[in-house]
Amino acid sequence: MTIHVRDVMGRVAIAVLEDASFSEIIGAMKRYAVGAVTVIDADRRPVGVVSEDDLLLKEIDSVRHSVSIFESPRQRREHQKAAGVRARQLMTSPAVTVTPGTTVRDAARLMHDRRIKQVPVIDPVTGRIAGTLHQRDVLRVFTRPACDIEADVRARLPEGGDLTVRVEQGVVVLGGRVRWASEAVAAVETARSVEGVVDVVTEIEPVKEDLVAVPPLM
Repeated sequence: MTIHVRDVMGRVAIAVLEDASFSEIIGAMKRYAVGAVTVIDADRRPVGVVSEDDLLLKEIDSVRHSVSIFESPRQRREHQKAAGVRARQLMTSPAVTVTPGTTVRDAARLMHDRRIKQVPVIDPVTGRIAGTLHQRDVLRVFTRPACDIEADVRARLPEGGDLTVRVEQGVVVLGGRVRWASEAVAAVETARSVEGVVDVVTEIEPVKEDLVAVPPLM
């Protein structure tokens, strides 16, 4: 079973309007105990995100009102944020978003690559914000019951095989015999593809070796 964002997302849209003040943004973060809020337009479509890092520039940027021709685009943008007082001035844009139909695996990869802890979830038709996905929501896949993980692994393995499957605290242990070593490798990769699997341990015994070791380049 593939787990999607809709299965784990928070239904509360943590967002502020573009005109929200600095103090209103701080208040929203405090109220929902989050490190970022989505900035939405009048039609509830995400246009950016304000994070704690964006707000901290107000404190650490001591030259926010000066401009130097030697500044990089990033430094210039940080100075502008430090001088900002409204969400539209403070936000990082565009907003990184997912939809309810995005797989949790893809969402996790996106959050890791962009180094963000939460993303707004948008309706794929209207583009309006429909909820928020947090890192802790993604991590819920690792609390799946062992019986569910075992059933998913068995369903993805080839039918009629002589493999055993057991799950211990999220770790899948594969046993039994297969004809070729490559079949054992494929079984391990199949088990790893199941959501909620922490690791895979193989105790599979191949009858024949069909994997060729490639010598290192000199």
